[in-house]
Amino acid sequence: MKKTGILKDNEFVSNELKSNLGLNISPVAIKLIPHKKEIPEGIERISKKVRHCEMVKKASEGKKFYGISEDQTCKGGSAVLGLEDVPVNIETGEFYYKLGRFKTIGSGKRTMDKVPKIRSKISAIIYSPLELADFQPDTIIIIVNPKQAMLISQAIVYTLGGRVEANFAGIQSVCADAVAGPYTTGKPNITLACSGSRKFAGFDDSELIVGLNGENIGCTVTALNLMKKY
Repeated sequence: MKKTGILKDNEFVSNELKSNLGLNISPVAIKLIPHKKEIPEGIERISKKVRHCEMVKKASEGKKFYGISEDQTCKGGSAVLGLEDVPVNIETGEFYYKLGRFKTIGSGKRTMDKVPKIRSKISAIIYSPLELADFQPDTIIIIVNPKQAMLISQAIVYTLGGRVEANFAGIQSVCADAVAGPYTTGKPNITLACSGSRKFAGFDDSELIVGLNGENIGCTVTALNLMKKY
């Protein structure tokens, strides 16, 4: 693969994150594609229908591919990512109520109303290890342990100070919390994964999920490097 400027930048950022955080797997670059004709040549479509969280896990282990709505088996996750409309039973809270996650449909509905969603239409999503991404990521997902999440939090507030505000409900974590939220707000988020991602994608009990906006990842990397001096 010929290394473009973007690819070199992403490779550098990935190596810096791995080195400074002690990561054993790759940060994952996510690219949201509004129109199918904009899917770059040379990227293969995923061959098996799985959940978004499973796609993220595959990418963290070195796979690069894209998926469309038909490839996504979790329709709630697919919907918050803009690939399709939110199913009615999820929007109303009924789906999670029947799973026993809420005492009432109303509490489920109030939660689902606050789940981050990408409102614009998305036709495809590219998943890639950050070091292999020859595109500007919209979001970057990092699978971390609590100490690594702490270091990222310290890097986020290093320059301007303030607080890191984590936003989650233990539902639709790797899709809504780690992608839709950072994409729509421009702000980083730390989330705890969810029952589905732990069951189907195999996220370990010790792992957390960090979602960063791809446009300002450089600030985080710079801060991590400066923090090493102290």
